[in-house]
Amino acid sequence: MTTVIFPGQGSQFEGMAKDFHDNFKISKLIFEEIEDYTSMPLREIIFNNTKKQLDLTEFTQICIFASSYVIYKTYAQEKGLDISNINVMMGHSLGEYTALACSNKISLKDCSIILKKRGELMNNAVKPNITGMAALIGKDANYLSSIIKNNNLKLEIANDNSPMQIVISGEIDEINKSKDLFLNHGIKRYILLNVSAGFHSRFMLQAQEKLSKEIEKLNFIENKLKIISNYDANIYCDTFSIKKNLQNQMANKVNWTNSIRKLEQTGESNIIEIGPNKVLSGLIGRISKNFDITSINKISDLK
Repeated sequence: MTTVIFPGQGSQFEGMAKDFHDNFKISKLIFEEIEDYTSMPLREIIFNNTKKQLDLTEFTQICIFASSYVIYKTYAQEKGLDISNINVMMGHSLGEYTALACSNKISLKDCSIILKKRGELMNNAVKPNITGMAALIGKDANYLSSIIKNNNLKLEIANDNSPMQIVISGEIDEINKSKDLFLNHGIKRYILLNVSAGFHSRFMLQAQEKLSKEIEKLNFIENKLKIISNYDANIYCDTFSIKKNLQNQMANKVNWTNSIRKLEQTGESNIIEIGPNKVLSGLIGRISKNFDITSINKISDLK
């Protein structure tokens, strides 16, 4: 059996999935379909980026989703990947939505529309340049949590990406003034991220509440494929639990490290990463050495 995983925001690049679009009819048709559902010129943004919209949260998320979904469907068609041969799907933040669409737990139309809304809500959740994020390299989440608690920092762990890479969210002033403190406590690198707000934190609570109401309206479809939740890093098959976890995802930590460890406990060893770049493969390699990972993000990978 196989696990399929999908990337989140930060994996985007200009021209992603263009080679699939130009060479496979199914890829072109899917891009057209998602553009119809969202009324957005996704291919213009992704392939040309003339208005520099690709890195804006309002557009980034739906563009990554569209590219990942196109690659997955094309790969499945060309390589004969049957969904019955997939045991688990999972994704990093917005990638969890891609997993739900590719697993047929929600429709392509519903996923496209909800991700357009999610991008808009997250982009407009707080005023620009008030909150932000930073990546800390060198220590795990428990170690950094103790530093935050012991020094009364108004910061939150947003992404537990690996035992060596943690992302924090908070007000820009707090993030900036805490840099030296973290570096003096063993952090090897402290990297300010180019994002519009402090995602996966309390600053997203109002946006999460609005999105939750939209998620409640979605038609979730029962099937046997399992999903590992970002929210609590547990495995679910029933759509009730999957929906409830999704409704709590935006304002809470992405539990990627524990999600991969949960997958490891199942005995699964084969992972296919589908979508732009190979970000998740690198993170997984720092969590466990027990996986055989294949990354599919360009046509040559099909070989």
